[in-house]
Amino acid sequence: MPGVARRPIALITGASAGIGAALAERFAQGGHDLVLVARSTDKLHALAARLAKAYGVRSRVEPADLAEPGAASRLAARLKRARCAIDVLVNNAGVLEQGAFTAITPARHQQLIDLNVSGLTAMLAAFVPPMVARGQGRVLNVASIAAFQPVPALATYAATKAYVLSLSESLAEELRPSGVSVTALCPGITATDMLAKAAGANDKLRRVPAFVVGRVEDVAEDGYAACMKGTAICVPGLLNRAGTLASRATPKWLLRRVSGALARKAM
Repeated sequence: MPGVARRPIALITGASAGIGAALAERFAQGGHDLVLVARSTDKLHALAARLAKAYGVRSRVEPADLAEPGAASRLAARLKRARCAIDVLVNNAGVLEQGAFTAITPARHQQLIDLNVSGLTAMLAAFVPPMVARGQGRVLNVASIAAFQPVPALATYAATKAYVLSLSESLAEELRPSGVSVTALCPGITATDMLAKAAGANDKLRRVPAFVVGRVEDVAEDGYAACMKGTAICVPGLLNRAGTLASRATPKWLLRRVSGALARKAM
């Protein structure tokens, strides 16, 4: 209708479950229409229907495997043809593999890099330039508290998240004059399907104290608020923030020793 402003549109990757689904709900609650991206078409359609009923928002379902070369550019081209301009880009899609580096196959290491690093970078390269051209936009990159320290038994995963954090911090400053904000969301251990799968492969992870495990709803709330404020780094949870500050103040050699000792107990 003439004179009726459109809702802002948030594109959320990895939206089919866990933190991604919780972020989709929070952005819907905040009045955003959505573009939901993940590999699972059925889960995306179910989420879209639930959010439409609960919040009256529209969701466009875009099944995609962002680890595939060219997936991000193909997605951007489809949305451009549909005249669907993205106001908020949420890069949440990611995979985790826990265990000794030498016990993980080369192909699996590469899968982590392809999605967590290459896929995320390709999404930024595809969707940030139009935001800069319009002079406004927001980006929320989901990293991890693992980005702040070496994590034996999560070596490749932690390295990919360190990349996400570093890239996010660099872009937050580089794009600051452009009107586009970039936020790195760095959650700690969170109750998601990803954690459940890791615990299924390692009984010791089931013994993690409940107070250490965050709720996806709380992570999504903190991430949404930080994104809308344009905060560069968001670490949900008081315990996680304290640990992050301590890790940044600890000498690297000592941090490696402590991380190694804890990891060996968990493997």
